[in-house]
Amino acid sequence: MDTETLKIFLHLTDSLHYGKTSKACNVSPSTLSRIVQRLENSVGELLFERDNRSVKLTQTGERFKKYAKETITKWESFQNSMANGKKVMIGEISIYCTITASYGVLPNILVQFRESFPNVHMKLLTGDSDNAIQKVLSEDTDFAVAALPDRTPEKLLFKKITDMYLKFVSPTIPWQYEMMIENNCIPWDEIPIIVTERGMARKRIDSWFKKRKTKPNIYAQVAGNESILAMVSMGFGIGIVPELILSKNFINRNVQVLNIKPELMPYSVGICVQKKRLANPVVRAFWDKI
Repeated sequence: MDTETLKIFLHLTDSLHYGKTSKACNVSPSTLSRIVQRLENSVGELLFERDNRSVKLTQTGERFKKYAKETITKWESFQNSMANGKKVMIGEISIYCTITASYGVLPNILVQFRESFPNVHMKLLTGDSDNAIQKVLSEDTDFAVAALPDRTPEKLLFKKITDMYLKFVSPTIPWQYEMMIENNCIPWDEIPIIVTERGMARKRIDSWFKKRKTKPNIYAQVAGNESILAMVSMGFGIGIVPELILSKNFINRNVQVLNIKPELMPYSVGICVQKKRLANPVVRAFWDKI
């Protein structure tokens, strides 16, 4: 059983989509099906439950996923131990983050790491920030960009990268509340507010309104900051987003930052990893570069 087969299997466990995995791994759908069938024959049980609409891992599949990750890690560690004299680092690391973090937090770190370790493949996974820490704890990814929680789980290490400052933004197009905005007289219980669904930013927002004993008129709760900016730019309400995204996102030309006092409390963002994963030389190399 070769490691390339295991890597294809692991990709399928993440995508749960035969078409996406066959394209990403440069194999035909029929070849991918044969790979899965051979693995299932070797294991003696089904690894996936599949029909015309969905693919999901069986309990045996979950166990084999853990085995596949451990096998690849051990193989890469062996290769690196053999290559030490040549000063070559090979292997793969995975990083989970939001779309915002992918272009606002990670680029400089990734560039520096690639320059030092060009033979290490980096796999970027994007999704909801609220899932970041759990992705690391469940070993679905090596690293995650996440907001520093009030209490860091004992299994994790966390390196702070930056502070996220939250800003109120409003549309620059004509809309019914623009006079109130200009006069800095904002009726928070009346004017529509667009916020993130959950996460550290939402905690800061809720705390801000609670301290002012105000119940805001929440018009929409969305998953991503890009969605908030898009809705604000079309005149649906006032949004609250990290300042970082305003300097990186093209939509910001249609919104303006409001001078609201007192400002929302910032929160810290960094990269977390499971302590035990640092035994892997490739994971340790990335951690040391942060």
